[in-house]
Amino acid sequence: MRIEIPERKRLVHEMRIPIRWGDMDAMGHVNNTSYFRYLETLRIDWMQAIGCPPAPQGEGPVIVNAFCNFYRQLEYPGEVLARMYVSDPARTTFETWATLARVDQPDVVCAAGGATTIWVDFPKQKAVPLPDWMRAHVAD
Repeated sequence: MRIEIPERKRLVHEMRIPIRWGDMDAMGHVNNTSYFRYLETLRIDWMQAIGCPPAPQGEGPVIVNAFCNFYRQLEYPGEVLARMYVSDPARTTFETWATLARVDQPDVVCAAGGATTIWVDFPKQKAVPLPDWMRAHVAD
């Protein structure tokens, strides 16, 4: 199943991630699990940048699904240009999207992925409404 990134989204973060030798598999290209690590690194870097560090005793984001479409191989050496987008804020959720390209070919998307994020009260283990400050970060 292929999930397409929507046209209507907002760029919120961009970063470079080095491709490590250990990210490759026996076939000589970056292993599919590493793409998910790149997406996770991008999401966490964005959350840190907007002042949303992990808060296990409070509230915060939880990923309820994640996907990645693979278009072109990434190979060592190189750097990944990771771009993160948000869309569709709802009462307790929002969507995150990302594209992964090589820094030396920024317009050639090698992979695209995303995740649905739900806001949770961790001690209660229950979804709660997005706080206003987070809604401001993910609103169109």
